[in-house]
Amino acid sequence: MIKSKSDGNGLVAILSANVIFGLNIPVTKALVANWMSPLAYTTTRMVFGAVVFWCIGLFFKKEKVKSKDMIIMFIGGLMGYLGTQFLFSQSLKYTSPVVFSLLMALTPVVVLLLSSVFLKESIPLRKVAGIVLSVSGAVLIVFLGSTGGVSGANNSLGIIYALMCVLGYSGYMVLTRTLSVKYSPVTVAKYMFLVSAIIITPLTFNTLNNQRIFSDEISILAVSLLGFALLFSTTLAFFLMPYALKRLEASTVSIFMNVQPIVASVIAIIVGQDVLTWDKPLAVVMVVTGVYLVTVQPAKSTNRKITAYILNKRKQAD
Repeated sequence: MIKSKSDGNGLVAILSANVIFGLNIPVTKALVANWMSPLAYTTTRMVFGAVVFWCIGLFFKKEKVKSKDMIIMFIGGLMGYLGTQFLFSQSLKYTSPVVFSLLMALTPVVVLLLSSVFLKESIPLRKVAGIVLSVSGAVLIVFLGSTGGVSGANNSLGIIYALMCVLGYSGYMVLTRTLSVKYSPVTVAKYMFLVSAIIITPLTFNTLNNQRIFSDEISILAVSLLGFALLFSTTLAFFLMPYALKRLEASTVSIFMNVQPIVASVIAIIVGQDVLTWDKPLAVVMVVTGVYLVTVQPAKSTNRKITAYILNKRKQAD
């Protein structure tokens, strides 16, 4: 039940962000299949992100980042920004948006497993069931799914890149968990984008001129696709996520992440990047349900956490 206007705005924000992320999967597929190499696409996004967020940072209060946190940001930029975005586009060069989006939906599951190993967090039986169900859905789509959705695609190679992307992004989320609490999203983004841009640009700058999208063959469609990836996925969605996190519970935000594979799958099938087969809807249901079990906190658990937080605040006030 929506209790306030802020809650309503938060729901709109988180739904919009995940729809954008879902749409960006078939958009990226179209770009790397026809207009840009994965490396050139990644370079363009990293440079654009660095320029935009450093410009935006001029209008916000400057935060001083501690040296040890800067090291984490450096590693996080390599893992969560540069590495993940390259693997994202590289995977979509070989496999379909449906396969990729369903595998990426496993991210909360992998984060839970990594947190259990490195942060010693316990995994209740309900979440174990969610892990088994979501992984089973992923296995179904991998072994019984399409052969990539496009002629000449290498589905197996695309799946390998997608799994590497899931591991990289999950590791990034676990590693940088404390940074999102200590610093504003703009501060984190501008440093991570800057690190990524500085590292990748010297290696790929000379290849940008050879991209079809930057040649005489450029079209309105190509510009529109790249514009969407830069303005909406790289910029707007980034602001919508923290906006929603301030107004909604983390469990609610996690639920809306399940929108991404649904949007990506529907659009990919509509535009002909994949075909509808019996296993895809079943896999979507299994993965989404499994992720739901992993990410949603039971009401009693949530109430206990809220009560503990209130009592702790009262003790601090006394």
